[in-house]
Parts: sequence; structure tokens; C-alpha cells
Amino acid sequence: MSNPVIQVKRRTLHFHVEAGTSRGILTQKNSYFLQISNPSHTEFVGLGEAGPLFGLSPEFKEDAYDDFQKAVNRLPKELPRNNSEVASWISAIPFDQPSFRFAAEMAIIDYLNQRDGIYFPSDFTDRQAPVPINGLIWMGSKEYMQKQIEAKLAEGLTCLKLKIGAIDFESEIDLIRSIRDSHSEKALTIRLDANGAFSVPEAAYKLEKLSKFGIHSIEQPIKAGQWNEMAHLCKQSEIPIALDEELIGIFSAEDKKNLLQKIRPQYIVLKPIFDGGFSGTLEWISIAEQLNLGWWITSALESNVGLNAIAQFTFMQNNLMPQGLGTGSLFTNNFDCPLENSIGFAGHFLHKHYLRQE
Repeated sequence: MSNPVIQVKRRTLHFHVEAGTSRGILTQKNSYFLQISNPSHTEFVGLGEAGPLFGLSPEFKEDAYDDFQKAVNRLPKELPRNNSEVASWISAIPFDQPSFRFAAEMAIIDYLNQRDGIYFPSDFTDRQAPVPINGLIWMGSKEYMQKQIEAKLAEGLTCLKLKIGAIDFESEIDLIRSIRDSHSEKALTIRLDANGAFSVPEAAYKLEKLSKFGIHSIEQPIKAGQWNEMAHLCKQSEIPIALDEELIGIFSAEDKKNLLQKIRPQYIVLKPIFDGGFSGTLEWISIAEQLNLGWWITSALESNVGLNAIAQFTFMQNNLMPQGLGTGSLFTNNFDCPLENSIGFAGHFLHKHYLRQE
């Protein structure tokens, strides 16, 4: 039997429209792919994706291809024989390269399963059950955001997440008011994501004004790293607060527990590409549930390769809240989509070796 071949590939993904957050506007991003194949069994390919993001991922570079290749070269030449050996295998990649660890974990699970993109077999992969999702509204002008909202509502979505903090606050208030005036809390759930845009002095005031509109939650109202200030907001705010960027760079179980015990958020938002993969995400879930904190999982601008695996993993966690997985249509040059969105749900169908033609 031939030895498995491990290859690293790259693709620059281009956004259909500008993707605006309080950190800036995205028009393209690089993703890097780990492909494990065996010349004796060409029908089975293991695929994993690393997509480090500017301003968030510790391993981000404009071109991280060489760094990713070096990380992959650290992996033991002898592959795991089963899923119980995966954690030991990926441990060769340091924790401060979480997206690289995620790619390795994805690829080896896919390779070991030998089921053509079935990372986590379930009713989801059998197309018997979907994953509830929210619709994402990118920042931009008031008119641009309103257009996105109308399109998402027309699709039948019952949960929207609005990126806020890039336009003036009063315009954002008007936009949220217009949504709530025509859609009750029962009919439509509104989540907000500030990406740390509020300053500490203004945060309490803005949260109080936003609380008038039946907001489900707000992600990361102030910048990460301000634990005392965030803890105070979580205690005082009428809007439940979800930590997002705050979790990045926290890798040990002890540090994770210390963070959550100190801040006591109502929710945490989990992204396997920042959490060091599925195993890192599961550790966050376990600690959050011990502390009676809510959580949900979102993608982080992966291609359909990563999104497919994350959606399968998310289904396995039995969380009935809308998840942040409706990002498969963001790119003009994405891979053939293994996911289909319908009325606020992500449904699965199989992919066929995305990178074979690359």
C-alpha cells in the first residue's frame, strides 16, 4: 500500500459584495487547504481548511502559505489509525496557530472516515434534519443594510444578526426600530454584533438605548482584553452579552474557565477556526455548560469546505438555537456548495473532492 500524500494548497476567495465590520471592509481573503490522499485509494481524500483572519487570528499574514506548510511539516509522518489518536497527532501544531490545527483536525477526520466529506455522520448528513441558522447583515450605509434586511426577511428567516458600529449610532437605532416596528419579538429574533466597536464610556448608554427594541443579545460590545469592564457590562446590561473576540488566544482549560468565571457573560460565540478546531470548541462548550452559560457556533468566513465540516459538527452538539452558518454564498469563487439554505436552515448534501481540479 502506498504512503499517504499530504499537500497544501491556497485559494484567494473574493466577496460578492463588500463585507463591512467595525474593523474595516473585506473584499477578499486567503484560505489554505490541507489535502491527505493515498495513491492506492484515490477515491478517498481528506480535506481541511485554514482561513486566518486579519486582526483576529494570531497566525495571520497576508500570505500565510509558507507558515502553513511549515506547520503541516511538523505533523507526524505516521497518520492516526483512528479518531482517538487525532488529538495527539495535531498536537504537533502549537496552540497559537489555531486555524492550522483546525485544518489538520478536519483533514485527518475526513481521511479516516473515508466517506467523501462526511466528517460527522448524522441525520444532518443523511439529509433528514437541518441546522437552524441566522441571517447575517453586514455593515454599510443605512440603505445598504436595509436592502440586506429586506432580502433576508423575504427568504423567510426568523433570526437576523446585524453588524453594528460602522455608521452613526442614531442611524443604526433608526434601522433597528424600523425592523422591530414591523416584526414583533415573537416573529423575529434580532442579534447584534459590535465587534468591540463601543468605547467603555459610551457602552452602557448605547446598550440601554438598544434594549428598547427587544434585542436577543449583543456580541462583544467593547474590545477584548477589558475583563473588568466587560464583567460590569454583563452584570448591568438589559441586553444579554455574548463574548466573541474575547475568546481568541485563550487555549488552556484553566484559562478558559478563569475568563468565563471572571466576566460571567450570558453567552459565548464559538468559532472552531479560532478555538483550535473541534476539540478546542468542545472544551469551551463543556466549561460554558458547567457554568450555565449559553453558546452557539458560527463560521468565520471559511469557504464551503470548512463550512461543511463546521455545520456537521454543530448539528452533533444538539443546540436548537439559530447558529451562524449562513455564509456559504459570500464568495464569487467558492467551491461547489455542499450546503443549501432554506427558510433559516442549513441542509447538507455531499461534496466531491473540491480540490482535485486545483
